[in-house]
Amino acid sequence: MHEITYDGVRPIDGYGPGFFRIGGQVLHGAVLVQAGGAGHWGGFDDAAPLLALAGDVDVLFIGTGAAIARLPSPLRTALEAAGLGVEAMASPAAARSYNVLLAEGRRIAAALLPVAG
Repeated sequence: MHEITYDGVRPIDGYGPGFFRIGGQVLHGAVLVQAGGAGHWGGFDDAAPLLALAGDVDVLFIGTGAAIARLPSPLRTALEAAGLGVEAMASPAAARSYNVLLAEGRRIAAALLPVAG
């Protein structure tokens, strides 16, 4: 086994009912995470911060909560029109995938809905 290092960027350390722990900081509710930090996200109706990532990230993982769900069509269409590669999956899988690509130095972001309690 090899220890994963993140070279100064903030991985997703964990999650639980209604929260995420990112780089040691606990954030409640939906979050937007990228190499430089994390903050709150307004969910599927809050496209602006996701669209602002265009050109800065190659892939955007969208965590849909405890189970995989379809993204609302207007959101997916807007993100793809902006040139963002979008992958929707359950939030736990999105967090793991984000950490793997982050460790590889990839230009990645994750918008995550929390898992229910």
